Amino acid sequence: MAKASPIKSGDFLAGVAATSEEERIAARFALADLPLSTFLNEALIPYEKDEVTRLIIDTHDPEAFAPISSLTLGDFRNWLLAYATDTNALKAIASGITPEMAAAVSKLMRNQDLILVANKIEVVTRFRTTVGLKGHLSTRLQPNHPTDNPQGIAASILDGLLNGSGDAVIGINPAADSVPAATELLQLLDEVRQRYSMPVQSCVLTHITNTLAIIERQGPIDLVFQSIAGTEAANNTFGINLNLLQEARDAALSLQRGTVGNNLMYFETGQGSALSANAHHGVDQQTLETRAYAVARHFDPMLVNTVVGFIGPEYLYDGKQIIRAGLEDHFCGKLLGLPMGCDICYTNHAEADQNDMDNLLTLLGASGVNFIMGVPGADDVMLNYQSTSFHDANYLRQLMGLRCAPEFENWLKQMGIYDEESRFLPGRPPTPLLELLQDIGK
Repeated sequence: MAKASPIKSGDFLAGVAATSEEERIAARFALADLPLSTFLNEALIPYEKDEVTRLIIDTHDPEAFAPISSLTLGDFRNWLLAYATDTNALKAIASGITPEMAAAVSKLMRNQDLILVANKIEVVTRFRTTVGLKGHLSTRLQPNHPTDNPQGIAASILDGLLNGSGDAVIGINPAADSVPAATELLQLLDEVRQRYSMPVQSCVLTHITNTLAIIERQGPIDLVFQSIAGTEAANNTFGINLNLLQEARDAALSLQRGTVGNNLMYFETGQGSALSANAHHGVDQQTLETRAYAVARHFDPMLVNTVVGFIGPEYLYDGKQIIRAGLEDHFCGKLLGLPMGCDICYTNHAEADQNDMDNLLTLLGASGVNFIMGVPGADDVMLNYQSTSFHDANYLRQLMGLRCAPEFENWLKQMGIYDEESRFLPGRPPTPLLELLQDIGK
């Protein structure tokens, strides 16, 4: 598996990468001849030592696997690319595919293969908006502020709303990760949502134990956030396990805050997280990333976001590696039946620039990505990394004829931000939102 992977700086750091192109191609030939059933019988991380492995094996759906059970990995690639393999066929087998199968077949595929297959797959989730419909692109409005200043956050929210951003979630990474700080931000988001009758869901990306404490105090929790990884040991470094995730999901469901659905978990992942925690068990970083999707799948999430270039060049060195990883992650997550989005991003010390992000943005648009980030100016001044802007989402919607979530689009029309053809209306902000602008200045 590791030797067959495309070049990733993290795999060299872990000492598992192929040492030459000849070795890489030989590994792919060997991988292509493996029966898919091999992945059910030979665990990369022992069943007895890892709860993620146990989850993968214990929840595998043999009935869904049956149509592809006789295939080799190479045959499986051909089956995925076949004209006859459509959206319904891919949905039917999703619960029969293990993360290792998905990761392995991606290693046999070119970028265009990953795009073509992912584009066939539709994964729809609902809370207050409907995300993932074919022909739609949603965004996370990310109004982070280095001091959690309410005026700065509100200004960013207004900027995003006026650009049609926020239908996946309005989500804040708090500068101060505490229960009081997260509660204050959640109350701000909920007040703005209710004041303007916005069909959106909010989230403060605090640790899940803080979220549980806020739920106990009847705080306004919509989506429950947590970073996750593909091994038990890596999740331990995040301070989580499967039981804790289940407890938080059950607690949030009890609040009954969704209006059109009950998908309410929001997970973030990234290639290299297990290696950075020294919890990779000698497995390549892309396979471990895909194992994290098994954790996400178990909790029926609203959103899964691969923060593809955030961990740094030690794991994905340059724009080419980031682009490949983004396409791999999106393909593997969708194949497993997940509502995949991507934070198309890089750190300032990576060998990448915004043109690389434009390329990945466009390729993911062609792949049918569920959502991307909307960050003011594409520059997150709190987390100090480069992402995608509100205008980047509008570029992709205009280029590919994509639309917002239906509920959010109707709200944009009611507010006078969109016209009846779902185009931006020129001129000043609509009167109700001017009130928010005036409040910011006070």
